[in-house]
Amino acid sequence: MPIKVKKRLGEILIEAKKITEADLQRALSEQKKYGEKLGKVIIKMGLITESEMIKTISRQLGIPVINLDKVTIPGEILRLIPENICKDFMVLPVERRFNVLRLAMADPLDINAMDEVSKVVKLEIEPCITTEGEIKRAMERYFGARSIMHETLERIKDLEAIDETGLVEEVITPAEAVEDEPVIKLVNSIISQAIQDNVSDVHIEPLEKEMRIRMRIDGRLREVPSPQKKLFQSIISRIKILSGMDIAKTRVPQDGRFDIKENMKDVSIRVSTFPTIYGEKVVMRLLDKNSALYGIERLGLLDADRERLLRVLKRPYGFIMATGPTGSGKSTTLYAILATINTPEKNIITLEDPVEYTIEGITQSQINPKAGLTFDTGLRAILRQDPDIIMVGEIRDAETATIATHASLTGHIVLSTFHTNDSAGALTRLVEMGIEPFLVASSVTCVIAQRLLRKICDECKESYYPSKAILESAGIKESVPLYRGRGCPVCRNTGYKGRVGTFEVLTVDDDIRELIVKKVSSEEIKNRAIENGMKTMKDDAIRKAILGITTLEEAMGLSQEG
Repeated sequence: MPIKVKKRLGEILIEAKKITEADLQRALSEQKKYGEKLGKVIIKMGLITESEMIKTISRQLGIPVINLDKVTIPGEILRLIPENICKDFMVLPVERRFNVLRLAMADPLDINAMDEVSKVVKLEIEPCITTEGEIKRAMERYFGARSIMHETLERIKDLEAIDETGLVEEVITPAEAVEDEPVIKLVNSIISQAIQDNVSDVHIEPLEKEMRIRMRIDGRLREVPSPQKKLFQSIISRIKILSGMDIAKTRVPQDGRFDIKENMKDVSIRVSTFPTIYGEKVVMRLLDKNSALYGIERLGLLDADRERLLRVLKRPYGFIMATGPTGSGKSTTLYAILATINTPEKNIITLEDPVEYTIEGITQSQINPKAGLTFDTGLRAILRQDPDIIMVGEIRDAETATIATHASLTGHIVLSTFHTNDSAGALTRLVEMGIEPFLVASSVTCVIAQRLLRKICDECKESYYPSKAILESAGIKESVPLYRGRGCPVCRNTGYKGRVGTFEVLTVDDDIRELIVKKVSSEEIKNRAIENGMKTMKDDAIRKAILGITTLEEAMGLSQEG
């Protein structure tokens, strides 16, 4: 019989004084909302690190810790448990001693997992604890790196052939597109692969004689295995039906969306089509709803910038803008701010296009131009709803900007996004849009400019000493070690895994207000802000390279861009 663990995770962590009862109740509330395991939620909320949790469970329950990176598992032991069970429960058999199987588990409190494995192997289970990352790496090592797409394409190889030129396209009706089992499997596999690899965008596009599928991982597009072009129209039709688009319209752009839940993740998928000379191109943007759990402490702000932002958020009113190009993480920053300041005594209302993440306790709405609900009309209506905090998805025109600035002067905190290259540029851009300089100076309290940098993979990170010339080119005057990723299966040999923001937090003080009223250039405003203590995005990026968060190449790439 498997070992039964009677204590619950919350009780264990409270007994060890790692979290409080209030922390546990907040985590349980988030768990109900997102459906993830409690341990994952507690870690995501920043209440405890994964390594601390493992050590605490080990200490409190006497369950040994195992490092799978340093263990070799014999083939005959691996074959005791089917691969699908290992992946479903995040477990791996490690060693057999007579009638006892030692089982590495990411969650040793999962009684169902131990019961299921015990039924399969007909042995008693002795759990040992490890991280989910170690189990995934071990599975990559022992089970191979065959992707979901590879497996799906192999299963449907027996589809009938098509004209070799690829120019003759079979006419697919909507009904056939939905009912065609291979097409359903292919679309499902594309989405599953994207979710598994933490992809932000999927591009499906027709070329002259073939189709191409690319996925954006950590900001870079990478090609993945693609089926024959004969399936292209069916795949596009299937995606359009899922996202509520008109399948008959192929020569005009369309937008749609659908939601999916996979591997305990709630993912919202925004879909866009665009006509090309060879057919419609589809781009799917994946948004993990669970990421709305994060507060500003998880954005990647260094201590000084985080303190500057927190001081601004303590004010009862003001206009706070996040600025940068598309895909730079502006919306994530605003959601993190909302998650940080969201309390029951505050009435928070948002107007978005579209609603990307949902946050409990916040009134969220989506613009609908066809029905007359635009940013400016919606903002006027929100002001009649007794709001304390307002988030407007984007400042797109002078009218919306005017209402937002007036709202911030009448006792409201207003959050919004903007498209400028740096923080000072946002202030001068508002003036260029026709907002009176004194209004901009009085209303705007903070502008956060940002970009995203690739993070060094933690599993293959190594230090090195660059040449003096390289350090000097980055403005680093002292000899310091830098970091890079060697490349490993976890990061697909890129040396990078995940992304982090690099920021420029400009707080509007008396000096900056005076310059705005004088209508000086953005360069003058930026220089004064630097004199007053602001760090530029380039400075922030190079600091993150010195700290080992990103590489110097990534940081310098940002400076060349700017």
